[in-house]
Amino acid sequence: MNYSLHQLRIFLKVVELKNITKAAEQMHITQPALSMQLKNFQGQFNMPLYEYVSKRIIITDFGQKIATLAKSTVEQSDQIKYHTKAYQNLFSGELKISSASTGKYVIPYFLEGFIEKHKGIDLNLDVSNKRKVIEDLNHKLIDFALVSVVPDNLEIEQELLIDNKLYLVGKNTTYDHTTRLIYREEGSATRAVMDAFFEAENQRKSLKLTSNEAVKQAVIAGLGISILPIIGIKHELSSGTLKIIPKKILPIVTKWRLIWLKNRVLSPVAQAYLAYVREHKESIQKNNFKWVKKF
Repeated sequence: MNYSLHQLRIFLKVVELKNITKAAEQMHITQPALSMQLKNFQGQFNMPLYEYVSKRIIITDFGQKIATLAKSTVEQSDQIKYHTKAYQNLFSGELKISSASTGKYVIPYFLEGFIEKHKGIDLNLDVSNKRKVIEDLNHKLIDFALVSVVPDNLEIEQELLIDNKLYLVGKNTTYDHTTRLIYREEGSATRAVMDAFFEAENQRKSLKLTSNEAVKQAVIAGLGISILPIIGIKHELSSGTLKIIPKKILPIVTKWRLIWLKNRVLSPVAQAYLAYVREHKESIQKNNFKWVKKF
């Protein structure tokens, strides 16, 4: 057999997600490339690792056993890498963070200095909707989650980062009850805010999209109006392609925050990152998010 660690990681991700497209997205490679690597890995066994049933991937019993061994092999390989870095006097390990979708405009600024200082650390950053983020946290697949609304079904600790301001926006500043509304999917924090607002406004639901970026582009194209976090529309407000629609009850303000499971023992890398955030968050706010206070 002649399989690679990369193929083992791909197979494990497919086993975890049961979805080729999602696995490719999370591993930041194209779907055809992942499919080819998965096919090459399967080709080294004379028994099926997985099967397709009604277009769904089902992992066979044999595949589950191989996945268990693959996980052990990958973990041992990572330990070799981390111990090697330790002997080179590099602080090493893996930092795993899952961020709600709009958090992609926030979390890089709170990571940049830390990753630059500790070059031996591997960063695993996944951007998804709030429901997936909370599931990852609950299953202890990550160290931290970045969210704007605290989950009500988990005991967590938290570190507040910056304000999350949500405004009603459109191509112009007016609308009436016939204007099309553009919604996020169920499970997103922004969707919960929109439900409450538009119910109070007696507006009807109209168009549902699966990311704030998709919603933003739809509003820019004139398909309707929506509520969006201001952190993700800085350029559009500056250029005038989006405008804030004044409403007395807006903005709705929450907080972007790092959360982690209460009583969970954080890894040395996670502890170091939390200490970094606490020490530097005021300067990060001042240098990168001062503009938010103008709105």
